[in-house]
Amino acid sequence: MSQPLSGVRVLEVAMWTFVPSGGAVLAEWGADVIKVEHPETGDPQRGLINSGFLPRDAGGLNYMMEVPNRGKKSIGIDLKTDDGRELLYRLAEHCDVFLTNFLPAARRKLRIDVADIRQRNPGIIYARGSGHGQRGPDAEKGGFDSSTYWARGGIGYSVSPPEYEHPVRMRSAFGDVMGGLSLAGAVSAALFHRERTGEPSVVDVSLLGVALWNLSVDVASARLRPEGEVFRYDPENLVNPTVGIYPTKDGRHLSLTLLDSDRYWRALTEHLGRPDLADDPRFIDHAARGRHSRECTQVLKECFLSRTLADWRDELATFEGVWAPLQSPLEVHDDPAVVANGLIRDVETASGRTLAVAANPAQFDEIIPHTPGAPEHGQHTEEVLLDLGLSWEEIIAHKDSGAIL
Repeated sequence: MSQPLSGVRVLEVAMWTFVPSGGAVLAEWGADVIKVEHPETGDPQRGLINSGFLPRDAGGLNYMMEVPNRGKKSIGIDLKTDDGRELLYRLAEHCDVFLTNFLPAARRKLRIDVADIRQRNPGIIYARGSGHGQRGPDAEKGGFDSSTYWARGGIGYSVSPPEYEHPVRMRSAFGDVMGGLSLAGAVSAALFHRERTGEPSVVDVSLLGVALWNLSVDVASARLRPEGEVFRYDPENLVNPTVGIYPTKDGRHLSLTLLDSDRYWRALTEHLGRPDLADDPRFIDHAARGRHSRECTQVLKECFLSRTLADWRDELATFEGVWAPLQSPLEVHDDPAVVANGLIRDVETASGRTLAVAANPAQFDEIIPHTPGAPEHGQHTEEVLLDLGLSWEEIIAHKDSGAIL
């Protein structure tokens, strides 16, 4: 297996999904990631299995815990105790990266801020995930992706048609996993920088910043629109009728994306069974189709409504232009490209059951990443501490004092 971060050790003091998903990516890239959890409560996301948040048809699998914590080791440490904090410092001495999403006040109170960790390991890379960044009026406040990323970052507004009574709601962890991938990339860049210069970095990624990055084109064009409104597509009158989403006879949809429309127009009309449209003066070239966009949109809509999505899959299989069916997450599992490239893979959970999860999208040397599932709460406490040099007598004493799980 190609693991470019093999030998890198990461100490993660984080919970929920945003920053832990970054740790999961680092683990899939080969890093040894040690997740620190409270001895009694653990990561709050573990509690979702009993809270009713996860649907009953999940079969008892806490997929919200598995997704961002695959491939890690879990150690239970109470950072509010002097002994627990000392164990954390000792672990930090042997790690390359300290990863956290604790709020500034909590980091100060627990004495795990940059200066505290670097007092024991001056060369460690300190990586922080936050809601709103480390500066400004909201630096001390927390954030979740549904509020900070989706709502405040402008994405929910931009993707919600104004005629909808309710804005489009974000899918679970949508911004968190994007933030985690961004954080993993930034940590990797910091490791490269330290390798070149010897200088450790303080890395910051915020959910608000990730939202703006995802919305880059709208952000760049926002002030160029005098009315200040987001550019919205009219599905019945597309600017470029060959770029849009069209319904099919069976109530499904497909997405057509022919940016270089003149190159593909004649072939498209043949696959649609309407070769007469190729030389129709209204649609003869890109400019003409733009002038008659509503008419062209409606003609294409009528064509696609004449057959089912399955029919179009067969008909467009040899079409060289870019198109795709709108698939459900369940259908994606069996997508030939997904299967061939290992974009969804099975992990064996600590309970011995198998769960299919999305692999991180980066692969090295054409090798599909592989890690085990998420650890049980404190599963590796003794193993990690023994590796640190503690004796069984010391471990038992720490357990008796409540400093560790």
